[in-house]
Amino acid sequence: MIGKRTWIIPDGFMQPKSTGNQISHEAVCVLNLTDQLAEIQLTFYFEEREPMERFFSECGSERTHHIRLDKLTDQQGKEVPRDVPYAIKVDSTVPIIVQHSRLDTSQEALALFTTMGFPIE
Repeated sequence: MIGKRTWIIPDGFMQPKSTGNQISHEAVCVLNLTDQLAEIQLTFYFEEREPMERFFSECGSERTHHIRLDKLTDQQGKEVPRDVPYAIKVDSTVPIIVQHSRLDTSQEALALFTTMGFPIE
């Protein structure tokens, strides 16, 4: 078995500003090496507000999926907030691999970073 069912991403922050043609955003990048569909739930945690739950996505068997957080809404249509630090818990019905990426285009010299999530045993 490759992957874990629960992952933590402790540092999230979407810039409220974008310049040029690219939009500042973050993505939860998922790799599913199993022979089953991965049903994924994301929970967002904040310093000064209650968690936001019930964000869902899927990743097909033996596929990758980039969950763009600037395009993600929960079941009530709420969006992931910009300009607010957060952490993310990613839960899956099957073992997956999770990576986090951020594109910051708030300045002309844009920045891109990526890091692996923290897997929970």
